[in-house]
Amino acid sequence: AHYPGTKTVPNALLTKKKLWSSEDYSTFNDEVGAGCWARILNQNYVNGNMTSTIAWNLVASYYEELPFGRCGLMTAQEPWSGHYKVEAPIWITAHTTQFTQPGWSYLQVDGHLEGGGSFVALTDGLGNLTVIIETMTHNHSQCIRPPLPHFSVTPQRATFYLKGSFRLLHTWQSFKHSSSAFIMRYNVWKGSFSLDLNVDEVYTLTTLKTGQKCGCPEPPPPQPFPSNYKDDFNIRNPPFSEAPNFADQTGVFEYFINASDPGDHVFTLRQVVVQRPITWASDADQTISVIGNFQWVNMTVTCDIYIEKQRDGGVFVAGRVDNGGIYVRRTKGVFFWVFADGTYRVTGDLAGEEILMKGLSGVRDNAWHTLTLNIQGTSASGLLNGYPLWENVTISKPSNGWAAIGTRSFEFAQFDNFHIEA
Repeated sequence: AHYPGTKTVPNALLTKKKLWSSEDYSTFNDEVGAGCWARILNQNYVNGNMTSTIAWNLVASYYEELPFGRCGLMTAQEPWSGHYKVEAPIWITAHTTQFTQPGWSYLQVDGHLEGGGSFVALTDGLGNLTVIIETMTHNHSQCIRPPLPHFSVTPQRATFYLKGSFRLLHTWQSFKHSSSAFIMRYNVWKGSFSLDLNVDEVYTLTTLKTGQKCGCPEPPPPQPFPSNYKDDFNIRNPPFSEAPNFADQTGVFEYFINASDPGDHVFTLRQVVVQRPITWASDADQTISVIGNFQWVNMTVTCDIYIEKQRDGGVFVAGRVDNGGIYVRRTKGVFFWVFADGTYRVTGDLAGEEILMKGLSGVRDNAWHTLTLNIQGTSASGLLNGYPLWENVTISKPSNGWAAIGTRSFEFAQFDNFHIEA
């Protein structure tokens, strides 16, 4: 199920198969997001008999202003600086994953606490036991979806009765404004132990002695995207197929070796999706990849472009691009288009419906040209091959946004010597 709200439909239970919440969480990774994650990790099993919960997404490694910004268990959205942040949901995850392993099994117990909250118990079948307890309140554990009905959680004393010969449990705790910490060893007396539980807490009690707080080095400090950025894509054996810092929103832009060009454009970036894919969200009819700092207002974007599609092919460079992801079809900005039929357009949207200026450019397919888009305040201008093509176009909105490149349709096109100054 996706985002099941910790519940399973009866027909799924009747199958007697292993049940997973195969997409869940998707919540801003602050303390409320951590509370959401703690609650559903336990209650997906307690209420819905789901033995696995998969978070979308694991790492928020995309521009924060895109849809679902920081909706990952941790944040790593500055590859240019190397900065990352281990957010609270990581420590909530550790309450389960540091003290269990694949192959462990949930014990069938009634995991509802009398004062609200839940617990689960897992074993490896070899004498080890891990118990995870959460007491998340309603307002501290709301996920992005589905809506969470009201419930109450109160401070309580909970007593647990164990079968077997358990004598000692190692205990880890997380509570408001604090990540996980080892607090004490609980003695099991005559098969039971008691805990005083406050609200919005997570406990792990385990026979395992593993578990540790991260001793990782401090990450580099955060830095804004460079205000002067260049990429000539001159990499013969790139470690990845896509260029760094570009975030494809529709289409795919990959490194390309242009073997037919003996000159300055052997290594380029190429849009390679030529047939509209079947997507789960409403992709644009145009391809687009964004880059830069969403807060940029004034900028100059320069890029060499190569239209491969004859007659009706086209490409653009853009600035102040304001959207992407599932909302990419409604993206606004300043888009400077050139087409294979020798015309150009300036539009205020990706769809090309808001035409600000149009005319003849002389651009043709299968030839390299250089586009320059300059945006200053409420005015924009464009150069073709270093010469003014249009100017004094009034820009009312958006007031800021990314730079971008893209194509008119799902078509081959190449880009080279990309440069932003902001």
